[in-house]
Amino acid sequence: MFAEIKGLNEECGVFAVWGHKDAAQITYYGLHSLQHRGQEGAGIVVSDGDTLNVHKGLGLVNEVFDQQTLHSLHGSAAIGHVRYATAGGGGFANVQPLMFRSQVGGLAIAHNGNIVNANNLKLQLENQGSIFQSTSDTEVLAHLIKRSGYWSLEDQFRHALAMLKGAYAFAVMNEHQLIVAMDPNGLRPLAIGRIGEAYVVASETCAFDIIGATYERDVLPGEMVIIDDNGLRSEQYDKSPNPAICSMEYVYFARPDSNVETINVHTARKQLGKQLGIEAPIEADVVTGVPDSSISAAIGYAEQTGIPYELGLIKNRYVGRTFIQPSQELREQGVKMKLSAVRGVVEGKRVVMIDDSIVRGTTSRRIVNMLKEAGALEVHVRISSPPIKHPCFYGIDTSTTSELIASQHSLDEMRDMMGADSLAFLSTDGLMKGIGRNPEMSNCGQCLACFTGEYPTEIYADTVHPHAKV
Repeated sequence: MFAEIKGLNEECGVFAVWGHKDAAQITYYGLHSLQHRGQEGAGIVVSDGDTLNVHKGLGLVNEVFDQQTLHSLHGSAAIGHVRYATAGGGGFANVQPLMFRSQVGGLAIAHNGNIVNANNLKLQLENQGSIFQSTSDTEVLAHLIKRSGYWSLEDQFRHALAMLKGAYAFAVMNEHQLIVAMDPNGLRPLAIGRIGEAYVVASETCAFDIIGATYERDVLPGEMVIIDDNGLRSEQYDKSPNPAICSMEYVYFARPDSNVETINVHTARKQLGKQLGIEAPIEADVVTGVPDSSISAAIGYAEQTGIPYELGLIKNRYVGRTFIQPSQELREQGVKMKLSAVRGVVEGKRVVMIDDSIVRGTTSRRIVNMLKEAGALEVHVRISSPPIKHPCFYGIDTSTTSELIASQHSLDEMRDMMGADSLAFLSTDGLMKGIGRNPEMSNCGQCLACFTGEYPTEIYADTVHPHAKV
């Protein structure tokens, strides 16, 4: 869903390659396929075996890089990153990969997620003499690595990981090694693939398709994978992982052509729509979805209920995502620019509008109004996830309950505020059943914190916004 997620801004996208002569170009294409995960900045660090070279900037991937720049990045290994600002805010200093140089060589870090004890660690490190160059929580890892007292990057990284709490999918590279790691809960997705003899790592498997790579496996919760010229090896640095991948990866963040831990995202969303049709049917004439990430759920709802699916809402492909606008007024204007109701489809009809989630509710109100202005007799809103009532501290930009409409208002109040004729959300049980992960794991191996308020990790006091309720 492009429109409602102005508080659910996407985390980041990580890509890495080892052992390919065109590492920078491969990384460029990988980042391009992950562009939906971050539109504020992009960067690539390349290793030629002797030195690390970096190029990064603010903007989209194709704005930061051109052919001349890519050809100047020589080497057979690279890590790349696309970013949306969450912890630490925006600005060039926070664009990743973060790059560090020392007497023994370079170090580059790309990170998807949010370290919830970063402020505590920063205070300790500053008291020990560290000076931070950015406001990103990712920089904490570099200081922990250099202060570990160990010689090898593997030992340094392992020591640092033991001190971190929260969500992280890391790619760390020096001149001779690429190491990737996942937090013990596996909150963020990370997959490994092969392109010829080269290894590739990406936040989503859709990045493999664009470069012609084959999927090998996912990085496991609490796993550290080391890749160098001798091949790939891994270790379980955390011996008691507790899988809890972010449910919103399936609901909204990931591209529908990606597989997140072997589950196809489009299929999962379609099943969520079918489950929603079982839980919240309604008499209506047409079903439509809010482009793009709600389309799969809308198709599933239509199949389950027997109500025809139609393109009642059309997206203008030449307008940027509304969440990157700096104010609510500009965001709402962006909705008008980006979305149109199809009068010929909705006029005189009872419409079921499927959306994947609701954060503030302002965009839902505008879309309902748009459909009614186009002649819809009734608009019934159905949401293919549970109400988001609690803030996320793991890399999604909802840090307060005050901005979450479902935490402040009842279902009837939300319906009236949107101007809808009815409103229903999917249940948490329906969410887990629809996605179809392992039912033998706790919460089917999903993080449900934004729905239930039960967080898979400790939440530190200095992480919580003053108006957040945990």
